[in-house]
Amino acid sequence: MCPVNETMTQIGCLPIDPIQFIGRFYTIGLSLIGGVALLFVIIGGYVILTSRGNPSQINSGKSYIFYAILGLLLAIFGYLFIEVVLIDILAIPGFSR
Repeated sequence: MCPVNETMTQIGCLPIDPIQFIGRFYTIGLSLIGGVALLFVIIGGYVILTSRGNPSQINSGKSYIFYAILGLLLAIFGYLFIEVVLIDILAIPGFSR
């Protein structure tokens, strides 16, 4: 049974309010981004370990790791921007915790 402000779907209870609906999927998206970033850090480490000293392979592995961390940081700072600027500082209606 879902709470009053949510509706039952095939994937469980989801909020009726569009802002809460997007917020729910944004947190799921952050989890997915974190998993993909971890996967690419592991792949980059594997490429570096199996490079046998080949400079182009080492640079390729470093690129995997660098861009995985950069993408993760961009996603986290985007979430922090919404939480701090839009909710705490500007107090835009509809954005709340």
